[in-house]
Amino acid sequence: MNTNFSSLPLRGELLDNLASLNFSTMTPIQAQSLPLVLSGKDVIAKARTGSGKTAAFGLGILHNLDVKRFRIQAMVLCPTRELADQVAKELRKLARQIHNIKILTLCGGVPFGPQIGSLEHGAHILVGTPGRIEDHLVKGRIDLSELNTLVLDEADRMLEMGFQSAIDAVLDYAPQDRQTLLYSATFPREIDEMAAKVMRKPEKVEAEEQHDDRSISQHFYQVDSHAERIEALKTLLLKHQPRSCVVFCNTKAETVDIADALHFDGFSAIEINGDLEQRERDQTLVRFANKSVSVLVATDVAARGLDIDELDMVVNYQLSHDPEVHVHRVGRTGRAGNQGVACSLFTAKDAHKLIALEDYTNAQYEPETLPSVDADARPVKPSMVTLRIDGGKKQKVRAGDILGALTGKNGIQGKQVGKINLFDFCAYVAVEKSVSRAALNKLERGNLKGRKFRVWLCK
Repeated sequence: MNTNFSSLPLRGELLDNLASLNFSTMTPIQAQSLPLVLSGKDVIAKARTGSGKTAAFGLGILHNLDVKRFRIQAMVLCPTRELADQVAKELRKLARQIHNIKILTLCGGVPFGPQIGSLEHGAHILVGTPGRIEDHLVKGRIDLSELNTLVLDEADRMLEMGFQSAIDAVLDYAPQDRQTLLYSATFPREIDEMAAKVMRKPEKVEAEEQHDDRSISQHFYQVDSHAERIEALKTLLLKHQPRSCVVFCNTKAETVDIADALHFDGFSAIEINGDLEQRERDQTLVRFANKSVSVLVATDVAARGLDIDELDMVVNYQLSHDPEVHVHRVGRTGRAGNQGVACSLFTAKDAHKLIALEDYTNAQYEPETLPSVDADARPVKPSMVTLRIDGGKKQKVRAGDILGALTGKNGIQGKQVGKINLFDFCAYVAVEKSVSRAALNKLERGNLKGRKFRVWLCK
């Protein structure tokens, strides 16, 4: 199989842009699904976050787009605002050399007003969460009469999060004569049921996981009680000293309990679950991604939208009920050529889960003895902190403005500034902990776009 993008019948602007981005070879999911997408077929594709799936459906959308027709021609439904933002950003990058394309993001957790204004000005592509798009459709703010491509991205998580009725409602507004693309990290039975209702003779593709199993060191530890489980987690964190670790739990209540217990013992830990408000969720993910927090305690659903290449360690605090989900969790570490560690805790009552996992992966997992830890071992402390600025894209604040304000006269060094994340009404910047006070003072006393904004340290 020829895996070069140049082998595809893509419009010239897309091929030129891919070359400028140094995208020459397709990932497995792109090589398997993109030719089918370009031929107009409905496609069901198994692909995890970070596999290149957005380009797989995004290039198909952009290739078929008629920019001169200022109507909604494609729509991507995503389970979370974070994933929708990622998808929209990737589509804009892929479309750089096609002028005048309007891509609009519509998600919950933000005010309706600005979205209504944007819809009145029209768009070619909508990216958003099912609930918010349904709200706009019901109010008559969206016209899908010229929709030709519908994408259900991370469909399994949308179903898990209870979006089935919202998806059904959105589909009622969509034309029957359309191409439907479904991308999912796992294939539960409900996926086939959904596909049977909304797709026409879909082609099913499944790409091999991109990570090399040899880059991930898996370990299993048997515990006898809840108290032993939490102590085992602390022992593993002290032993491996990860700068970035996700602890997966099966319930929202566990995420809070575990994060509190870790924080009490001096670990840099924070939880994320479905009960968080959107602003809290954004801030939590930003702090973890920019290395201001070392341990993220999360449910599977809440961790979606988290795409971090350098994740040192994954801990399955509880084994997942689904072996496929376990593999997906573990695959988040050991990416981009890095070594990763995956540790799983289980009790005697979890034996059936372990057997199911061994059957699914065709491997055997022998329980190990917990490692010993030096008496003077202490939790890893992040080297970065995060500052929140009460101004964002709607106030025309750009990353360059923030960097310039920090590094200007008598400022900190550029190398002491980490990731900068811009949202509509706020921005976050990571700085080295040693210069956090200086950075805070510089932003408080200085100007951004000729204005002063409130700035504070995220804790």
